[in-house]
Amino acid sequence: MSVDKDADFGYKKVSPEEKTRLVREVFHSVAPNYDLMNDLMSLGIHRAWKFLTVLLAQVRPDWHILDLAGGTGDLAQRFAAKMGPQGCVILGDINLAMLEVGRDKIIDGGLSQKIKVTALNAEALPFADCSFDLLTIGFGLRNVTDKQRALQEMWRVLRPGGKAFILEFSTPTLAAVKKLYDAYSFKILPKLGQTVAKDKDSYQYLAESIRKHPTQEALKQMVLAAGFDECEYHNLSMGIVALHRCFKY
Repeated sequence: MSVDKDADFGYKKVSPEEKTRLVREVFHSVAPNYDLMNDLMSLGIHRAWKFLTVLLAQVRPDWHILDLAGGTGDLAQRFAAKMGPQGCVILGDINLAMLEVGRDKIIDGGLSQKIKVTALNAEALPFADCSFDLLTIGFGLRNVTDKQRALQEMWRVLRPGGKAFILEFSTPTLAAVKKLYDAYSFKILPKLGQTVAKDKDSYQYLAESIRKHPTQEALKQMVLAAGFDECEYHNLSMGIVALHRCFKY
């Protein structure tokens, strides 16, 4: 599927090329404080979401894993702890500033032998067909310009029997929760970004990008349209986040 003439950058309509550039600038700006802001924004709950993702993945020590849009490497490091000498994890992201932070964490954690770091675009993965047993993308799909193309690429590089896990902000399932979440996202989050990261605009974009992301069911249909044989999702924190598990048979 080709990219539409215009793409969503939060609530703005821009060209696909402009969105890619603007998203790159956002994450270049937030990279130094990204991990701290994750803890502050979610009150640390993002760690539980990632723990559950790794738990459900049921990783084997000889697997080849791609952590796509992996940023500072939280998921990659968790998977690397489960890898044996025959397995490997690739941490991939389009943003070099995020990867630099991730590389430093990997070196400090003594995991540089288990994790390879590479710059890549989710819409054109530089890997052969059927290269990976598991692919994960955590809080990154909503920033991709052509989501459908990225999903197709994810399907392509997975081996038959492989799984893709998409962990992403989604649509709250209760109206009361949605109301509170909206108030937090648009009134508190940008102020938090300004105070801690000195960057209000990037966190305003974050709030808007979540609202423009497909709902749980819409994303499931996109996954199936990309070629996956089965997709199921689990709502976490009452739908504030959803974990989609995608299977290729």
